Amino acid sequence: IHYDNAYAEAYNNLGDAVQARGEIGGAISAYKQAIQIDPNNPEAHNNLGTALQEQGLEDGAIAHYHQAIKLEPHAPTAHYNLGNVAKRREDIFTAVDLYNHAIRLNPNFADAYFNLGDALRDLGRYEAAIASYRQALAIKPRYEDAFNNLLFCVNYHPDLSGAEIYRYYQEFDTLFGLPHQAAWQPHRNDRNPDRKLKIGYVSPSFHAHSCRHFLEPLLAHHDKTQVEVYAYAHHQAPPDYCTERYQSYVDRWIPTRGMSDQALNDRIRADGIDILIDVAGHTGYNRLEVFAMKPAPVSLHWLDFGYTTGLSAIDYYLTDTATVPEGAEAYFSEQPWRLPTPALAYRPAEGMGEEGALPAHQNGHITFGTLTRAVRINHRVVKVWSALLKAVPNAKLIINSGNFKDPAMQQHMVKQFIAQGIAAERLQIGHHSPPWDVLRNIDIGLDCFPHNSGTTLFETLYMGIPFITLANRPSVGTLGASVLHGIGHPEWIAHTEQEYLDKAIALAGDTLKLSQLRKSLRTEMQQSPLMDEVGFTRAVEHAYRQMWQKWCESK
Repeated sequence: IHYDNAYAEAYNNLGDAVQARGEIGGAISAYKQAIQIDPNNPEAHNNLGTALQEQGLEDGAIAHYHQAIKLEPHAPTAHYNLGNVAKRREDIFTAVDLYNHAIRLNPNFADAYFNLGDALRDLGRYEAAIASYRQALAIKPRYEDAFNNLLFCVNYHPDLSGAEIYRYYQEFDTLFGLPHQAAWQPHRNDRNPDRKLKIGYVSPSFHAHSCRHFLEPLLAHHDKTQVEVYAYAHHQAPPDYCTERYQSYVDRWIPTRGMSDQALNDRIRADGIDILIDVAGHTGYNRLEVFAMKPAPVSLHWLDFGYTTGLSAIDYYLTDTATVPEGAEAYFSEQPWRLPTPALAYRPAEGMGEEGALPAHQNGHITFGTLTRAVRINHRVVKVWSALLKAVPNAKLIINSGNFKDPAMQQHMVKQFIAQGIAAERLQIGHHSPPWDVLRNIDIGLDCFPHNSGTTLFETLYMGIPFITLANRPSVGTLGASVLHGIGHPEWIAHTEQEYLDKAIALAGDTLKLSQLRKSLRTEMQQSPLMDEVGFTRAVEHAYRQMWQKWCESK
């Protein structure tokens, strides 16, 4: 049967429409039909590639991207999509080349500048990444995702002050927050200060995401005589075993994917939410513009992203004194509301296993280690860690995370240490999962600075490993200090690079103490506020009640 090529275009357009609704299987069928009718349609090949990629079928996606390029070599989109595959596979250098090629073909390709910024950031090229995000925003001024990732980047920048970083957040508020204030509506919630409260959590992470280690302990223990819990779930990942648990914790489950900001604002108002909690910050699929609309009388930010949202519309930032010390208020758009340290409780992953014996006893040398993303390991960190390796004879350093799957990224990091006089043989850089298998080979953990690590700090302690942190810019630079205060080991907190170095050297010189810590830290952690799920939940509920009472007393 012969079909006119117009039928191929129709199937291609059908695939676009179906894919926009999230029906990937139907989109794939439509694109395949378009290609069957017209095998030389580059757009259909490219679109089929994106649909296959969304289903995780990357090899098939790559084949169709290459076919699209063969049919139309100067079309930028297929090069850009190949860059996205390379970046997801942690082939960062290839991704940079492909994004740059797409930009040469289309200098106004905002998405390519955006993803190029992400790739440059992962390489530690912070200034170049900022310039790339800025170019994306110059082309598309309302590109909120680009601004979100710009904010990520400046937080990792090793040479910016807290004041310089906060100015970026003020700019975000000017562009995406303040324009909504003219449309704010009064709240009609009952101002009874003692009644049962409706609280709403807004998050894209109600699944097997790292947030679960801290969000589940809170949601699992809410006192339902005091609060009615709503979950506004912006799901991108398929529901999983964690999703089912989250659904069991809450009273109302509201899927929000596909819901516009205005529609979600209206829904939250209709639900009569008293206190609305943002759990995403500037991470992907956040709903910060909804918070800018002020849908609830009281709002706050907590947990993911680890710093201010920049939105003056959000009332509070739920934190603790170690994370946001007195005097740091000027770097937050919200009012810091400090809980007793720490401002979270940790629930370990299943199956982490026992700590094991101290590796130094078997190896005959100390092994330092970190499980962190490459973006945190900047020139300041490399310099201090290199000085540490020079000061501790025969010591080795493990650096392990998904960023180091690619040998090119491993060599990129090795070269930075070689430039500091450290032989490559003293470094073990790569990626292994699960991370606790790597932790069993580490004697002393090393936190990054000025942006501390996250969940891996808790995992490090749970596996019996002390870590040294440098308290720096609040609050992404003080998370390590909060964790160590929470477990009762503030002696591992440094305030200068020299002090960081001295503390790490002192720990390395006492293998007896390290061996004792290996056996005791998990018990210490279990008995500390770091894992007191019920106590933390009561503290949060008390804070919610106080916030609510303040609103009830306001005019």
